[in-house]
Amino acid sequence: MKVSFGVIQAITRGLSSEGLVWVDKGGLELQGCLIMIPKRILEKESKDESSDDNDYVPYVPLKQRKKMQLQEIEKKLGRASALKEEELQRESTNEESSDHQEAEQEEGQEEKDEGPKAHISLLDQHSELKKKAEARKETAREKLLKEEERILESVAEKKALMGVAELAKGIQYEDPIKTGWRPPRYIRSMPEATLEKVRKKYHILVEGEELPPPIKTFKEMKFPKSILHGLKKKGIVNPTPIQIQGLPTVLQGRDMIGIAFTGSGKTLVFTLPIVMFSLEQEKRLPFVKGEGPYGLIICPSRELARQTHEILLFLCQCLASDGFPEIKCGLCIGGVPMKEQLNAIKRGIHIVVATPGRLMLMLNKKMITLDVCRFLAMDEADRLIDLGFEEDIRTIFSYFKGQRQTLLFSATMPKKIQNFARSALVKPVTVNVGRAGAASLDIKQEVEYVKQEAKMVYILECLQKTAPPVLIFAEKKQDVDAIHEYLLLKGVDAVAIHGGKDQEERTRSVSQFKNGEKDVLVATDVASKGLDFPEIQHVINYDMPEDIENYVHRIGRTGRCGKTGVATTFINKGVDESILLDLKHLLIEAKQLVPPFLANMQSDSEKYLNIGGEVGCSYCGGLGHRIADCPKLEAIQTKQAQSIGRRDYLAHSSADY
Repeated sequence: MKVSFGVIQAITRGLSSEGLVWVDKGGLELQGCLIMIPKRILEKESKDESSDDNDYVPYVPLKQRKKMQLQEIEKKLGRASALKEEELQRESTNEESSDHQEAEQEEGQEEKDEGPKAHISLLDQHSELKKKAEARKETAREKLLKEEERILESVAEKKALMGVAELAKGIQYEDPIKTGWRPPRYIRSMPEATLEKVRKKYHILVEGEELPPPIKTFKEMKFPKSILHGLKKKGIVNPTPIQIQGLPTVLQGRDMIGIAFTGSGKTLVFTLPIVMFSLEQEKRLPFVKGEGPYGLIICPSRELARQTHEILLFLCQCLASDGFPEIKCGLCIGGVPMKEQLNAIKRGIHIVVATPGRLMLMLNKKMITLDVCRFLAMDEADRLIDLGFEEDIRTIFSYFKGQRQTLLFSATMPKKIQNFARSALVKPVTVNVGRAGAASLDIKQEVEYVKQEAKMVYILECLQKTAPPVLIFAEKKQDVDAIHEYLLLKGVDAVAIHGGKDQEERTRSVSQFKNGEKDVLVATDVASKGLDFPEIQHVINYDMPEDIENYVHRIGRTGRCGKTGVATTFINKGVDESILLDLKHLLIEAKQLVPPFLANMQSDSEKYLNIGGEVGCSYCGGLGHRIADCPKLEAIQTKQAQSIGRRDYLAHSSADY
């Protein structure tokens, strides 16, 4: 074994090194003398030699070396920061830890709790774990509710639904309008607990201050005998739940939001009082030429306005037949010559039923004034406010010269619309019979999967389910015309209406269908809101509407006034999933048969559909999603984003040419 010169020199310092040739394990032969070298030194030297000879260190690239250096620095910094964190934790022992640290502590505690405990039974352990899981679930719900409140606030209208003059002058009405009507004394003396039992019996939910009492008969509401006889001729003997609470509320002069399912008699709640108030004004001081109206009713469609006008004429005729003064009613809708409407107004008028477009035109041209108008009712109010008529309604409010009694009615009234509408009301009373947007339980809803190309043929098969009359709804005007033509070719007596037809043809078609001259009416959604066809037994949805509210209005044309009806809806892969989920939960709520292809549909947000006392979406009223996933809200926001700057561009380009 060879030993390096440095080792020997270190050992034999001060001695001559001549004759140094070999060494063994025990020592070193030098000039005839044996010098002993410690074994540990020899082992170290041999180890160094072996590492020099055998260990090969590979080449490390510069990039990797820098990375290794950074890792070393991070480790050192990590140790330093860990020490600092420990010191900060010691200093802030009394402060609250972050949500993430709390979650980690809870998870760690759960892991401990899940272990075997001799002194705690498994049942107690299970209940304890269940409580902790529910607590964490509540936290998630609270976060979701806060997020939904933020979304609802961001889309809520900041501008109150009031007239320009009222907003500019800061006019605020504190007290409702006073009327001469009072409930019978024995009803006024009833304790609140008794009145609450009546509301509970008829499933009436009421919100507001100083609630008027519910009254169960028309006679106790002090209507004239001629009105009672007229209602009896129409088959109306006892008031419906919305009328039991709604009529006393309106007669007492209170502002009201009325929500009830389709076919529940909402129209009488505002037509009967407006006729009585007009009669009272006429008896006090007769209306002269050019004066009026005293009451105004606004409807979203011409057909609904015409139907409401016919009901008012019937009630006024009942009064006139019993010797009461004549109450004049006018109809202001598009598609009809304005001359006839102007002639009726110039003679002096008590009540006007109008659509927003024609009313705005007549107000702008000063053909009609609202100086003495003190009664405003909006039928299908959510449609009026939500679908483009909002600015028109706000402008119409500006033409009133004093305080008015305002009534809003609809079958679907989402929270967004209710909150917005309350800005125009004075101490409003909200009367709700059933959930806003719920379908009538008297309707049997059937949902069938039909391919797009098979729909037209399948309509004939569906017509065999019930006897006529039958109402068929389609989303597009072209589909309405195609279905109408197909049915006529097959020998079915059918008529059709949509926005593209002139008013005379629309009126004639509706009249023929109502009178039983035609068996089938094919229509778009213009016939879905408010129209009363009492004998309809079957409604067919050729396609699923894009909005679940429209579906509720469509099927509500049957099963009215306590009668039963059938609604058949065609769906296929072309229908949006969110609408199908809304439909699924609407069927479950109405205790209808849910087809398997709908029952198997699931969404991520279904576990949060009923939280905070609010079911489904607070924006559109759909049951299959929350406001964070609302397709209607998303579509409106997209439309608004697309229209930014477009009007200015179009105005500029038109000015150039």
